Amino acid sequence: MLAQINRVAFELFGLQIYWYAIIIVSGIAIALWLASREALRVGLKEDDMTNYLIWALPMGIIGARLYYVLFDLPIYLADPIQVFNTRSGGLAIYGGLIAAVIVLILYTRHHFIDPWLFLDVIVPGVILAQGLGRWGNFTNHEAFGPETTRSFLEGLHLPNVIIDNMLIDGAYRQPTFLYESLWCFLGFFILILLRKYTHLFKQGELFLAYVGWYSFARFFIEGLRTDSLYVFGVIRVSQVVSVVLFLGSIGLIYYRRKKQPKLPQYTRDQGTNQSII
Repeated sequence: MLAQINRVAFELFGLQIYWYAIIIVSGIAIALWLASREALRVGLKEDDMTNYLIWALPMGIIGARLYYVLFDLPIYLADPIQVFNTRSGGLAIYGGLIAAVIVLILYTRHHFIDPWLFLDVIVPGVILAQGLGRWGNFTNHEAFGPETTRSFLEGLHLPNVIIDNMLIDGAYRQPTFLYESLWCFLGFFILILLRKYTHLFKQGELFLAYVGWYSFARFFIEGLRTDSLYVFGVIRVSQVVSVVLFLGSIGLIYYRRKKQPKLPQYTRDQGTNQSII
C-alpha cells in the first residue's frame, strides 16, 4: 500500500497549514540561528541578522513571486487575481535570492556594514535552508523530474516513503527535489568546514563559492525538471541564470584577487570566543 503524504499538516481555525510552510519556516529559523551565532565571531551583532530578516523575508517572497509571474506572464494577464494566489504554488528561488541580496545591499549601506562580510555570514544558513526547503516540494508533490520506474528508484536505495510519493499523475518520477536537497546539504557542510581555516577566503568569497556551488548543480537539475519556466518557449530560465551566476562567481573571485590584492580575509576571531559551528 502506497504511503502518500498529505500536504496539509493540520488545520488551525479552519485554515489549512501545509507541511511546505512548516518546513520553510523551520529552515528560515535555523538559518537565522546560524547566522546570528556566526555574526558574533566576526564582529557583527546578532540583532543585525534579525533586523535584516524582517525586511528580507517579505521582500524575498515578493521577489520570488514576481520572478515566477514575469516568466509566465500570459497566464497571469488572462487572470490577474492569480498573481496573489501563492498558496497554489509559483515561487522561484532565484527571484527570492535576488530580492534578498538587494535588501542586504540597502541594509548594510544604511548601517555601515561591509556587504561582503554580511553575505559570508549568512550563506551557510541560506544553503542549508534551501536544502530543507526542497522537502517542502516533496510534501507538495512538486518540483519533480521526468517519468522513471520504481525499480530505478529502488536502485537508488531510497526509503519507501520517498519512492511511494514519487508516484505522481500515475507514473513514478525522478526525485529532483532530493538531488538538489542533498547537493545543498553537502555544500553547507563544505562551507562551514572550510571557513574554519584562517586566511583561506577573502571577504565575499564564501558567498561567491556558494553561488558557484549552487548554480553549477541547479543547471543540470533544472534540465530534468518538468515545471521549468521558459523564455521563447525553448530556453529554461533557471539554466540561463545558473550559467551566468556560475561564470560570474568564478570571474568575480579572479577579478577581486587580481585587482584588489589587499582585500581583507574572512576571519572568525574578531568577536566572542564562544564555541560555534
